[in-house]
Amino acid sequence: MRTTICERLGIEFPLFAFSHCRDVVAAVTNAGGFGVLGAIAYSPDQLDTELTWLDERVGGRPYGVDVLVPGKIDPSALDRRTHLLEAVPDRHRDFVTHLMTKYGVSAPGQPMTAVADEFGRRVTAAGATGLIDVALKHRVGLIASALGPPPPEMVSRAREAGVPVAALVGTVEHARRQVEAGADLIVAQGTEAGGHTGDVSTMVLVPQVVDAVAPVPVLAAGGIASGRQMAAAMALGAEGVWCGSVWLTTEEAETAPAVKAKFLAASSLDTVRSRSRTGKPARQLRSAWTEEWDSGPESPGALGMPLQMLLAEGAMARIGAAAEKGEPGAVELVNYFVGQVVGQLDQVKPARDVVYDMIAEFGDAVERLRRLSDG
Repeated sequence: MRTTICERLGIEFPLFAFSHCRDVVAAVTNAGGFGVLGAIAYSPDQLDTELTWLDERVGGRPYGVDVLVPGKIDPSALDRRTHLLEAVPDRHRDFVTHLMTKYGVSAPGQPMTAVADEFGRRVTAAGATGLIDVALKHRVGLIASALGPPPPEMVSRAREAGVPVAALVGTVEHARRQVEAGADLIVAQGTEAGGHTGDVSTMVLVPQVVDAVAPVPVLAAGGIASGRQMAAAMALGAEGVWCGSVWLTTEEAETAPAVKAKFLAASSLDTVRSRSRTGKPARQLRSAWTEEWDSGPESPGALGMPLQMLLAEGAMARIGAAAEKGEPGAVELVNYFVGQVVGQLDQVKPARDVVYDMIAEFGDAVERLRRLSDG
């Protein structure tokens, strides 16, 4: 497979794998695709360690790093005079305590004050720039901005290092804005995708974005977990595909066993766009957590980013620990970000095999279309 993206990045397949797990990133990269490590979970020192590990295992093959820089965040994240958790209202803390009691979650809470400050401020332009500086010391072939236009500092640092910048979008207007901000590659992500998404479906969004930003190359994202879906995306004008959910049930994925079991049993109707995990609409597995926050009679409503993210991650650490012990209430609450393709994820296999299976099915789909066009 030779597309503009393959030639530019020096990869065999235009198959991009977004994952928070370095093992998935390495496996996909070594299989001929392009792994992209989500950096939001790491401090600069931790990211340096993860990327050093990747450098040692991918043999010089290119991989990418994805940072989260939302266009709008709670102003408290910019004020270093106070601890972020102090900005969380008591009623929201009380609601989390109520949920833990209601669902019988026994795992103790962990103090998060210092950690919360560092974690929450990673979603600011300054925090992301620190992660980018670390990434550019390694053999990265791409820097991606997951929310909002890439900050000028991000673009300038990447340009100086000769590393292209990718940006995720959910509308044509966002795509134009990202290109104006300096993005070299656009990821058009439909509402089917896991994580932060807009309202427009992939089938509608991709061709519109392709036409709007040409000749800037576009990757399709959202609802892509098979070779047939990859072929459809390429037929819409995409130069490749960006996939996330399909890696969550691989052998390498660090998805918690209780969550992975829920993924394997879920249908495509079992996801919901909810602000309950991050403060912004993000598609995730429907669970008691999303139901209680989104429509529960006692819910105070989600906070903005990063406050809701801090509140949710602290709670999910407790819930996850209890779910792994088999506590029924915790299993009801636990969830994670995943797209509608979760209905296709019914087995666990190595990430390498996912790559090869997708490429083989892509070839079959293209051959079928060729036969149709030949009459």
